[in-house]
This record gives sequence, structure tokens and C-alpha cells, in this order.
Amino acid sequence: MIKVFIVDDHEIIREGLKKILKEESDFIVVGEAQDGVQLFELMQKPDFDCDIMLLDMNMPGRSGIDLLSDLKTMKPELHILVLSIHPEDKFALRTLKAGASGYLCKDTALDELVVAIRKIYAKGRYLSPTLAEQLAFDVMPQQDALPHEQLSNRELEIMFMLAAGKKVKDIAAELTLSISTVFTYRVRIFEKLKVKNNVELTHYAITNKLIE
Repeated sequence: MIKVFIVDDHEIIREGLKKILKEESDFIVVGEAQDGVQLFELMQKPDFDCDIMLLDMNMPGRSGIDLLSDLKTMKPELHILVLSIHPEDKFALRTLKAGASGYLCKDTALDELVVAIRKIYAKGRYLSPTLAEQLAFDVMPQQDALPHEQLSNRELEIMFMLAAGKKVKDIAAELTLSISTVFTYRVRIFEKLKVKNNVELTHYAITNKLIE
């Protein structure tokens, strides 16, 4: 049996994933968590065990690359399949470098989930054709890297949120950061992208196809 653990802050998403997995005779959902705090509490228990973890990258509190890195530090052998609202060509490479075994955009997760889990269980990694091509280009010298590719993982995460129209105070609450810290990140992002305000930031994101 392939033991799967689900981490997502939306109950309806967790239930939907469980419904898909229950249709496979060799899959079993061994547990679930709604955020990083609950996940780490469960992982401290001696009977915690799973083959594949489905991890939402966009949860309140500690989420994203930092959470993924912490998980891999705590359990290096853990296979993590990332689920994200961001298209794979925008964020996937960073998660793979942080230790993920695969990456699925939630828009396509229903179609690819079972295949991805089976491939990770058998071979340790799932790469879509698009992602495999990205990895191939990534090892080549990049002379014309775009400004947003120079952002740190946290800066990129906050950039997506700002470009989507979220307010600084809401971002601070969602990421469990102080408002001043988010403002500091905002300044760094503006400097690196050479934009002056949120309107220009959103225009940059749309122009570079980072958001719809």
C-alpha cells in the first residue's frame, strides 16, 4: 500500500483529494493536517509514517519554500509532492531545488495526481514534460535572466501576493510576519524589479505572464 499524508488548509480540498485516492486500491490516506503547525505536531509522534506527502504551498502561517525546506531537514527521506495555485513554469524549479519530489498546479492536479504519486513512489521524482524542459534549460548559462528570477523565495511569494492585489496587512497576517517586515520585502521587490508602486508591479507580473 502507498501511504499518503495530505497537508492543505482547505477542508474541501483535503476531502476531494481523499476521494480521488480512495478510488485506488493500493492507496491509503494515513493522515492529514491543515497547516504547518499541526503537521509538525503530528510528525513528532512515534507512529508518524507516510510514503508520499501532498503539500499545499499556499497555506496561512509558515508555508512555501521555507516549510518545504524544514520538512526535508526534519525527514530527508520524505517524498513530497507539492500542490500549488501557481503554474509550474513560475515556481516549480524552486520547490524541486528545496527538496520536493514533484510539483502539480492545482488546476491540473486532478488529472495528474495518481500518476505523479505512483511515479514518485517507484522512481523518487515526478517531472511533467514542461518541467523536465525547464530543468534542462536551468543547467545552461543564463545570460538574460529576468529581474523576478533574482528574487528570493520569500520575495517571490510576496510579489505574487502584492501583484494579485493583496494588502500589506493581509499578507503579514497570512504569512505570520510583522507589517514592517512585509514593507521591507516590498521595498526590496520594487528595487529589484525597478517598479515604483503596486500598479507597476502588477503590470510587470502580467507582462511576464506571472499572473493572469
